[in-house]
Amino acid sequence: MLLLAPLMLVAACDRLVPDKVAAAKADAHKQAMAKAESPLDCMPPGADTFGFVCTIDRRQTQDGLILTLRHPDGGFRRLMVMRDGSGVAAADGAEAAVVTPLAPDLIEVAIGGGRYRLPATVRQPGGAASPTPSPATSKAKPS
Repeated sequence: MLLLAPLMLVAACDRLVPDKVAAAKADAHKQAMAKAESPLDCMPPGADTFGFVCTIDRRQTQDGLILTLRHPDGGFRRLMVMRDGSGVAAADGAEAAVVTPLAPDLIEVAIGGGRYRLPATVRQPGGAASPTPSPATSKAKPS
């Protein structure tokens, strides 16, 4: 019987211990995705095609409007809408956001291997703006 005790201990080590931190993060992400303002056309890092798999949240802060773009895997990017109307920039992190106008009411933001298509008012040459986007759209205005 004493010889079996070490074997039973080794067998017990093979059981998976629930990762409460990972479970809490996953739950928080699910809740954030459910509360998000709207789906967003994106190609998260590692994806091959665009799809409406990301979501966007907006939050007004003392520094300005912050957009949180959430990936389906729990990752996210935060962008700050520039007050001067020049577009968006990374709100945190070391990677710069590259903004490309796609249409009068649409921009594409590339950052960290991901690409995100955001509704926006795109300035036309000479400073004229295209029609104002609906209330559910971003107010980013790239040059």
